[in-house]
Amino acid sequence: MSSDAQPYLGVHDGDEVEETKERLRTLVRHQRLARSTRRRAEAAEALAEVVESIPAVAQARCVSVYASRPTEPGTDVLLERLAARGVRVLLPVLGSGLQRGWAEYAGPQDLHQRAPGRPPEPGTEPLGAEALADAEVVVAPALAVDTVGTRLGQGGGWYDRALVHARPGTPVVALVFPEELYDAALRPLPREPHDLPVDVVATPERWQPLR
Repeated sequence: MSSDAQPYLGVHDGDEVEETKERLRTLVRHQRLARSTRRRAEAAEALAEVVESIPAVAQARCVSVYASRPTEPGTDVLLERLAARGVRVLLPVLGSGLQRGWAEYAGPQDLHQRAPGRPPEPGTEPLGAEALADAEVVVAPALAVDTVGTRLGQGGGWYDRALVHARPGTPVVALVFPEELYDAALRPLPREPHDLPVDVVATPERWQPLR
């Protein structure tokens, strides 16, 4: 989708911010559902190539990633490529409610969806929320990102809470499809005080620093 085809969301105050976020979440989820299995697989291959070309990722010994759900930008290829390089990969373990934790990636056969709608999680030993401090790069999911680093998440606030445990200065890379990257000068995403910005955005086409 070209930038002209992206909806103009405007900037709102108060309750309208969350309403605007929900409208965009609905739109993005609908667009993602329309992608074919073939296109998703091709995008996952391209995305892994792009993410590994980011210098911070190429040099890292420990990276936090996430196991993607079917309609998200796929991370399965990226996970395997990082593991093949000997990189220690940390994946989210959601726990109950907004409980935050991490566990090491041990291959695709070790990933299991523990409840409907939740992302796959590893079966390795659970680590606490503080384990994120070991990561030299955090690769985070997003529904949309704008060019000043505003990230639209799923709405639960899990990553905004989890990221406080990252070491200061650790780059956060958000993964989106090309049409989900917004020009903040024309179509800024709504941001609330608790929304933590990201540093880099990667699509299957390219990556770029933000802010």
